[in-house]
Formats: sequence, C-alpha cells, structure tokens
Amino acid sequence: MKSREGMSERNSAWLWQRIRGEGETLVNGEPLLASFFHSTLLNHSSLENALAFLLANQLGNTDVQPMLLQQVCKETYASEPQIIDAATADSLAHYDRDPACKYFSMPLLYFKGFQAVQAYRVANWLWRQQRRALALFLQSRIADVFDIDIHPAATIGSGLMVDHGTGVVIGATAVLGNNISMLHSVTLGGSGMGAGRRHPRIDDGVLIASGAKLLGPITVGRDAKIAAGSVVLSDVVEFSTVAGVPARLVGAANKSVPSQDMNQCFDDG
Repeated sequence: MKSREGMSERNSAWLWQRIRGEGETLVNGEPLLASFFHSTLLNHSSLENALAFLLANQLGNTDVQPMLLQQVCKETYASEPQIIDAATADSLAHYDRDPACKYFSMPLLYFKGFQAVQAYRVANWLWRQQRRALALFLQSRIADVFDIDIHPAATIGSGLMVDHGTGVVIGATAVLGNNISMLHSVTLGGSGMGAGRRHPRIDDGVLIASGAKLLGPITVGRDAKIAAGSVVLSDVVEFSTVAGVPARLVGAANKSVPSQDMNQCFDDG
C-alpha cells in the first residue's frame, strides 16, 4: 500500500524532490532512456520548469515553436503560481488513486490525462487574459495530441484525475470542483444555444466512470457517483449513485469520497 505520510507537507517543492530522486534512479535503471530522463526531469530545477518544457515539446509545431510555448507556460506560472499548486494536487491525485501509478514521476512523464489538464490550465489562463486566439490554438493542439478536448473557458478545480483520458470532452461553461475523478470517454456536454450556462456543474469528490455522458446545465452534488455508460440529463443529489440510460438513482455512495476510493460498484449503499 502506498504511504501517505506527510500529507500536509506535500507541496510542489516536496513533489519535485521526489520526482528528481526518481529520475536519478530511472537513469541508472534504463540507460537507453537516460537522455529522455535528463531532458524531461534532471535538467530542470523545479516542477514548473519541467512542466513547461514537457508541454511545450508535446504541443509545439512548425507554426508555433516549442520554445515560444515554453515561454508562455513560464509566463503563466509566474503570473499565477496557484496553477502549479493545482498541478501538484492533480499529480498526487493520480499517485494516490491509481494503482498503476507506482512513481510520483509517472503522471508528468507518461499520463496524457494529467498532461492534457495541465495544458488546459495554461490555455485557461490565456483565455482569462483575453489572449483567446492562442488559448484556442492550445485547445486544438491538446485535442490533436492527447485526444482530450477541454474548452479553455471551462472552470476546473484542483485534485482532478483524468484516468486514461481518451475521448474526454469538457465544454465551455462546465464547472468542476476539487478532488474529482473521471475515466476515459466522459462527456460534459452542452444543451441549447443560449449565451448562459449550457454544461454540467460537478461538485467536489465526484466519481464519473468511463463512457458517462452528462448533458446540459445540470448539477452533480458532492461525493456522488456516476456509473459507466450512463446518460445523465437531470440533477444528481449529493452522496448518491446513478446509473442507466437515462440515469436513475440506484443507491447511495459510500460514506468515504467516491473519487478517492475509485469504487465503481453499486452495492455500497
């Protein structure tokens, strides 16, 4: 079982120390990847520098060179350090909730759900700075590279785990709280053509299983659970479990937080 000691101390500096230590071990364990581990981890002095390098090199292309995107990422983090706090919480969410995540460095290096969310955070900052052309460019590149489409106007809290991530769609007026978990092929889609809210609001602690479609300006209450393949068209009360097409109430969520338990069964009322 993974140790969670020192939870209150797990900030970005603490996380980066752990990731750097793993990088040194990884270089010794797989010499063929030494240049990869040096360029992505060991050549950098902080999580924000490593993240800026990694995102820029994944999302840059012939039109917008990686070096320019790296500068944009660094500008974003300098202007709003809370974005790195959110990235830290997202990374730790993967480590704490995903049994396949054996090392602190894995989300940063390999998990496209984590990487896409961090790229969204840069695009969201650009959107709020009225640099919307570049924000939309990043949205397009995120969709092309990661197969995850998050509108830069969406509002997303910290501690988000997007597991696997392929096919996830989050619309422009969607609002997500903190400590949410979702799996691949989840859609937080819109309904209607009005100028107001068209997408779901997801409160803290919610678990959304693979393939679920949540449509329209609905609200999913805290610590609720959405079963795989469900189509949710109306509000979901807190601490409940819904399933089906259309989704209906099938039970209560466990007293603990579903997004942290990752328990997708119904028999936990």
